[in-house]
Amino acid sequence: MKSSNHMNKRFSIFTLVTYSLFFVLMMVCILPFLHLIAKSFSGNNAVIAGLVAFVPIDFQVGVYAYVMQNKLFWQAFQNSLFITGVGTLASMFVTVLAAYPLSKPSFKGRKLVLLMYVFSMLFYGGTIPIYILMRTLGLLNTLWAMIIPFLVIPFNLFIIKTYFEGIPEGIEESAKIDGATQTTILTKIVLPLSSPTLATIGLFYIVNYWNGYYHAMLFVNKQQAKPLQLYLYEMINSAAATSTELGVEAAMNLSTGGMQAASIVLGMLPVVIMYPFVQKYFVHGLTIGSVKG
Repeated sequence: MKSSNHMNKRFSIFTLVTYSLFFVLMMVCILPFLHLIAKSFSGNNAVIAGLVAFVPIDFQVGVYAYVMQNKLFWQAFQNSLFITGVGTLASMFVTVLAAYPLSKPSFKGRKLVLLMYVFSMLFYGGTIPIYILMRTLGLLNTLWAMIIPFLVIPFNLFIIKTYFEGIPEGIEESAKIDGATQTTILTKIVLPLSSPTLATIGLFYIVNYWNGYYHAMLFVNKQQAKPLQLYLYEMINSAAATSTELGVEAAMNLSTGGMQAASIVLGMLPVVIMYPFVQKYFVHGLTIGSVKG
């Protein structure tokens, strides 16, 4: 009895420590967002004085009204929507077409191709070669420069390939007996069965394209082609430019920090809104896609 009580006590302490740790990690992730939201809805004087923590002070929505009328913001927002939408669709298309044949042991040259993907995943060519490649292809200062280098991410390909390998061969063999082609098997059987993993990898690509700014700094210097994250990066790192963008009249009522916070909050909304629709597939897809090596 004493041993059982001792084990229960140890389990309770472990549970308490675990929940406490996860609570701290949760707060570390949430508090910066709450601070941004509070800052974006706070008055000019409170933001400048640094009084805003996690609750808005002197509540106002003027900053959001101004940002919503900002042509540079919407231009960058539209660029990011194009990069994310077209890039995700193109990446999923290419990744699936590459993963399906690589999941078949009978595919000739399979090991060599897999080795090349593994090599590219472990060793990166560097910034200068990829810049030279984009310049040679004539893609500098275009939205395609933020899409083509990320068409296939090897890690995502291996997750989908592993899931395809777990689909029973008998299902495909039965379809072949009924006269189904490889294209029909892939589109009518394999892809519907793989929806959890495909949704997960799709989310990975969406986040990667939406949050990308480093390569945009390398490949883009025209304002018309800058994605949202690069626009926000330059805004945060150049308070003087932001003040100039506000104008004299707006600067008297709106703070630079508030406009930056509002722009960041609006930039997060698309991913935040979309995540609940794919969240149910997220853990399930990752777990299933990583069962086999």
